[in-house]
Amino acid sequence: MEFHNSLLALIDTRSFSNIWFWFALAAMWSWLSHYILGVPFDMIARARREGGVALQELEAVVAAHVQRRLRMASGPWAVAVLSGGLTVLALLGFGHGLQLAQALFLLALPAVVVAAMGQVAARRLGRDPLAGEALCAYLVRHRLWVHLVGLVSIFVTTLWAMVAVLFASLPGAF
Repeated sequence: MEFHNSLLALIDTRSFSNIWFWFALAAMWSWLSHYILGVPFDMIARARREGGVALQELEAVVAAHVQRRLRMASGPWAVAVLSGGLTVLALLGFGHGLQLAQALFLLALPAVVVAAMGQVAARRLGRDPLAGEALCAYLVRHRLWVHLVGLVSIFVTTLWAMVAVLFASLPGAF
């Protein structure tokens, strides 16, 4: 029984007071802000710094990732599935007070926003390809917007977590 209780304590559904949620949040934003359109940011920085072959490699990798994203299914059915999933999480979390659903919603919504921003960027680069320093500047600007979404997301998540933990500690709340 002791192992069972330890396991349940480790995967506690009160997500905001669980260290694993905060690790997941940090890892998600680290990953989302490092891979811009699927391209690691260090590759962009090296292309800006060195130019030449590094810049040609960046252009090739970006073109491949743009084509991959344009071929990916991003039609109405994908929007329906994502919006349906987010709606279910929102209703379970905020309508029924399930903290795990709240946490998943606060992770998923900004990730979907970043994915949509990436899809828009891929369509723009597919329509009007950029090269050289213009491509690097565009990718850096896109990363800045991803960072802004991350900043707002982490701020909102932290505020909501403080409220959720406060109300969960009150008797009869949540």
